[in-house]
Amino acid sequence: MGIELLYFAWVREAIGKDGETAEPPADAQTVGDLVAWLAAKGDGYGEALGTRDKLRVAVDQVFAGFDTPLDGVREIAIFPPVTGG
Repeated sequence: MGIELLYFAWVREAIGKDGETAEPPADAQTVGDLVAWLAAKGDGYGEALGTRDKLRVAVDQVFAGFDTPLDGVREIAIFPPVTGG
């Protein structure tokens, strides 16, 4: 069973789609591992996901860190930092 990935804002534009279902490799234990695996796919993935300090994540609709374990995760949203005003 895969993990549903959702992409927002310029992350979505760089990757070229708003989401997908992914089966991370067995050695991907954290959200950070998953993001690194995706970035290694190259093209828009590398551009969008290559620099973590420009990204935020939510795991199952709760803000999370890149050290969050993947065990039991159903959905990960990846987006740029949110600013308000």
